[in-house]
This record gives sequence, C-alpha cells and structure tokens, in this order.
Amino acid sequence: MTDGRLRILILGGYGTFGGRLARLLAQEPGLTLLIAGRSQAKAEAFCRELGGAAEAVPLAVDRDAADAARIAATGAEIVVDATGPFQTYGEAPYRMVEACIAAGADYLDLADGADFVTGIGRFDEAARARGVAVLAGVSSFPVLTAAVVRHLARDLAHVDCIEGGIAPSPYAGVGLNVIRAIASYAGREVRLTRDGAPATGRALVETRRWTVAPPGRLPLRRTRFSLVDVPDLRLLPELWPGLRGIWIGAGPVPAALHRGLNALARLVRIGLVPTLRPLAPLFHAAINRLRWGEHRGGMIVVVRGRDAAGQPVERSWHMLAEGDDGPLIPSMAAAAVILRRLRGLRPEPGARAATEALELADYQPLFAGRAIVHGCREVTAETARQPLYRRMLGEAWADLPEPVRAMHDLSGDRRVAGRAEVERGAGLPARLVAAVIGFPAAGQDVPVEVTFQVRDGVETWRRRFAGRAFSSTQQAGRGRSEGLLEERFGPVRVGLALVLDGDRLRLVVRRWSLLGLPMPLALAPGGEAWETAAEGRFRFHVEIRHPWAGLIVRYRGWLAPEG
Repeated sequence: MTDGRLRILILGGYGTFGGRLARLLAQEPGLTLLIAGRSQAKAEAFCRELGGAAEAVPLAVDRDAADAARIAATGAEIVVDATGPFQTYGEAPYRMVEACIAAGADYLDLADGADFVTGIGRFDEAARARGVAVLAGVSSFPVLTAAVVRHLARDLAHVDCIEGGIAPSPYAGVGLNVIRAIASYAGREVRLTRDGAPATGRALVETRRWTVAPPGRLPLRRTRFSLVDVPDLRLLPELWPGLRGIWIGAGPVPAALHRGLNALARLVRIGLVPTLRPLAPLFHAAINRLRWGEHRGGMIVVVRGRDAAGQPVERSWHMLAEGDDGPLIPSMAAAAVILRRLRGLRPEPGARAATEALELADYQPLFAGRAIVHGCREVTAETARQPLYRRMLGEAWADLPEPVRAMHDLSGDRRVAGRAEVERGAGLPARLVAAVIGFPAAGQDVPVEVTFQVRDGVETWRRRFAGRAFSSTQQAGRGRSEGLLEERFGPVRVGLALVLDGDRLRLVVRRWSLLGLPMPLALAPGGEAWETAAEGRFRFHVEIRHPWAGLIVRYRGWLAPEG
C-alpha cells in the first residue's frame, strides 16, 4: 500500500465493466482507484462523477502500449484489465500479464474468452518466481458459476451434469466489446463435454429454456438461453472429474432480437456468412435502443448428480437482480477479490483461472443492500412426493406462518370451514363472468366450506359460500408456466407466482389463457390475492378484477379445520 491505501489500476476504468467495478469499490476508504483509459478527459469526467470514500485518480493509459515501466510508475499493487474483447487480443494477447509480472503487480481480468482464460497457466512459473498472483476470468463466468456449483454439490457423491446461464435485463447496457466478442464466435464450434467425452456445440445455435425462480420470489418469465463460448465449458470439468455434460448459455431479451441473432448464427454455421463480427456495431445499437419488458435480470445454475446412496438429485440455484443492480454482478468477482486483499487475504502467487478464488459467501456482502436475491431448489424422489405448495416454495416454505403451512400441507383429502365477507362487481360484464365461474353472492359473515382433493399432484378446491359452490384445480405449471402455480377456473387458466412478502403469501398473475389460447397479460384477470395468519387462524383475501369488467368478486375471511 501507498499512504495506507491499496492502489488499484483499472484499465478500461470508465468503460462498461471497469466503471461498474469502480462503483462497487468507491465507498472503500482504504482504496485508491486509478481510473485508466486512452482518454484523459473521459477518465477525469468519470472520477468527478464517481464520488465515495475511495480516492479516484484519472490516468491516460493505453492498454496496448503499456509496459512494465508504465505499470510500475503508477504504483499499482493490483491491475485489473476490464477492456476486451479478450477473444481478439491479437498476436500478443498476454502483453499486460507479462508487464504486471515484470512490475511485481497482481493481475486480474474480466475475461470471458475460453482460449484466453485457459491459456493463462503458461505464466504460472514466472508469476510464482516474482511473487505475484495472476487470475484470469474474474467474472460471473467462471467464478460465480464455480462457487455456486461447489455450494450445490457440497454433499453429493458425484456430479454428472452442470448447466446454467445468465439472463440480463434488456436495460442492462451492453458494451460494444461484449457484442464484438459474441459476434466473433457466433455460429462457430464451441468445445464442451457431452456424454462424458470431449465434444463440440454451436454457439448461439443450440438453445435451452429455463425459468429463473428463487423460492418465494417473483420469477423471471421463462427465458430462452443460447450456448455461449465461456471458460466454464472447459474449466469446470477439470474441477469435477467424471462430469458427463456441461452447457452454459445467455438469455438476452427482447426475445425477438435474440431469435434474430440465432438465425444469423445459423448462417455462419452453414457457411453462408464467414463471421458476424462486422455486424457488431449494428447489434450494439439495436440491443441498446430496442428495449422493452421488465428491468430485471437473473442467473441459473443446475447441477444433476447422485447422493451417497446413489439416488439421483437435481439442485438449482436461482438469482434475481432488480433494476440497475443486475449489471453490477459481472464485476463483483473482481471487487470481492480486491476487498479480500484489503482485509489481508491476498491470493497465492501463481497464474491460473480464478475458478477457486471465491466462494458463494464472498458475494454476500456485495449482494447485501441491493435488490439481489438468490435461493436453491432441489428435486429428488422425496421432494416429488411433497404437497404442491411445499414443493413449489422449496426452502421458502419454512418462512410461511404456521397456519398457512398447515392449510397447504395436503397429503390427502381435507375439509375446512370458516366465515367470509363477499363483495361483487355491479357491472354487467362482471356479473356475467361471476355467473359463468359460479362466484358467490355478496354478503357479510358468510359461512364458508372448502374441500381439498389431491390426485396425481393436482389439487381440486371446492369452495362453498352459504351453499353456493364453485371449484378450481391447482397444479405445478409446465412449459411456459414452469415455476408458476397453474389454477384453472372453467375456461380460464391462470399462472400464479407464489411470492413471500413478509408474513403474507401473495399470488401474482404472470400468465393466463382462455379456452387454451394464450392471452395478453395486460388483459389478465388481476387484483390482490394473499394468505396470512392472524389470531392463530388461516386468513385469506382474494380479489378478482379485469381491466374491462372492473371488480368481479372480492372475498376475505378465515378458515380452520372442521371441529
């Protein structure tokens, strides 16, 4: 350190990822952040806007021209290369690595290029001799992925398959260098593992679909992910020998742009187009201007393996990030390594990929205070037999109030009873809909009975209000409704997210169909619907309204087992 501060040189410090790293570190008084790039003016402007307790110093440093003497002159103890694209660094891609070793400065990069990251080991002997740490790929891929897999596989006897992907918000702001990197390998062969042997796939041609759904949180919409060429595909099989398969993708939105990119990648695959790299500026302009949808992003990692008894286990880790917090995540690995160094935890000397630099717990201080949540799900023979709500809520089940858990802990048929207050919409459309479904008439202190029947994972709820009955079925959604509770009222099928909000379990409409036809969410039946506990009783509040019909019905009250 110099003057008691740890000096961090961030190459590309006012760029997309370097700027986010600087913002993550800006509140640390023990740091001096050297914000470097080709433009002194841009570096100065960024430092003026940064604020925070860390000292920010603008520098004009051209990454391609910097040598050991220039690095040493900055006094930096850690150099972070946040420029890229690392897939196209030219004839001397490790020029900065060699300069840092010669200058005696630790080196980190945010590389996502598989060849670049896997090739860093050639500098291990030189780095050890100089006493410096050289860590490549210090980003979500592969550091966060590897940390999550270790967490999910902690007590498994064997890991068979690893899959996952990142789904950025459409408003995340993607840098041109990222687009250039993706365009450079779109449609080309990607090295991975299939059926326990080395194999290849085609980048941005192969696809998977997942729903990012942390237990008890509002999930992302089911997302299409396309295969990307990231270091994980080569590095994780080294950490888990015997791995039979690995697949990592990205799920950019809007979906229309994503499908267009898939189509162009197929042109490269069949040889009609040699590369998409010349189109990178066009892609960059399109993806940063044609934006719609929710300002939310996420990540999913799925591990399949076997427990000590040889039984199959599937575990998945889901992370959601709201608003502008999501784009910070790729820079958090580098921030965590630097913060560990600030606490005296310096990485061991040597050059290597950063897959074992951090654990999932190291991210938690950076997640804290931000709109970032994560959680795990597990599928085994035992969990498959659990009651519907318990199975869907996973680890969030334990956070429900006890009367709510008791109401949904259905291992067989049950009948409960209570009292309710019912309101009905006055308009003709509302009355017609209520009549078709069979919703109850308005009334105060109305006697209520609910009978639950469970058959093959499907729950049938028969509700009787003062002798007037209507019913619905509930089951776990599939396909586009994966991760949602699917409830059917006659011709209407609604996909509901189970969201734990304090002591309330909210049911939030995310999809709906009429007569089997998907309908626009803007026209979906909505209204507040939640369950909670008060005075030791299960309490419910259900409101169903429609943009055209207004309020259709609202009923609220309590239920308890008969007797």
